[in-house]
Amino acid sequence: MDIRDFSTDFFSLTGTTAVVTGGNTGLGQAFALALAKAGADVFVPSIADDDGTTRALIEAEGVRYEFFEIDITAPGAARAVVDTCLDRFGRLDTLVNSAGICKLASVDEFGREQWDPMIDLNLTAPFDLAHEASGHMIERGSGKIINIASLFSFLGGQMSPAYAATKHGIVGFTKAYCDELAGHGVQVNAIAPGYFATKITEATRANEVTNQRVLDHIPAGRWGDVADLMGATVFLASRASDYVNGHVLTVDGGYLVR
Repeated sequence: MDIRDFSTDFFSLTGTTAVVTGGNTGLGQAFALALAKAGADVFVPSIADDDGTTRALIEAEGVRYEFFEIDITAPGAARAVVDTCLDRFGRLDTLVNSAGICKLASVDEFGREQWDPMIDLNLTAPFDLAHEASGHMIERGSGKIINIASLFSFLGGQMSPAYAATKHGIVGFTKAYCDELAGHGVQVNAIAPGYFATKITEATRANEVTNQRVLDHIPAGRWGDVADLMGATVFLASRASDYVNGHVLTVDGGYLVR
């Protein structure tokens, strides 16, 4: 491509379809809305629908929103998600593996009852979905898979060895899939969010000591806002990132440099 051919249109997702797991809550909602604002239709498979907020936000962008109630950890769920998306939209351009959970317990109390569901949702389900989606993308010769990693892809994880294990695994899985799919025109990358002001961090932010401890580690001096993730999402889903392969993009205000 000649440099004169580049334009901001490379960031447009108009005419594409994105699957965003867990895209109706938390960070997943921000990923879904970002893609919608860039012009993508959005298909959200999740275990439970929201109160209609996500649909309203996305349809306000003039694109289609479809919800598909399903447990993505169930046998055969990944194929059902891909097949249903193709049936309803006729295409699948982007897969964002954002659904996840984090169960906390001390090492002596953290057992298989915490470990197994986190491995199933945070690591196995993304693999299954990427496996099913990539076959379709290979046939078309294009596609974007965006896995959601974490700061704990690079750090330990007090109180949750399974969360750290799954997020380390997501990075390895991202790089392994990149190694095989890049030659087929499919980009596989990850976003690693830092500390964000969401419901799950309310207790930490409400405690003056723990809140300051986090802030002291962030060069930007503030907690992330979910909107801070939206630009990275559009970039990795768009034509602008066609030569970005196997990368883990940290969005953490500089946390990892300290």
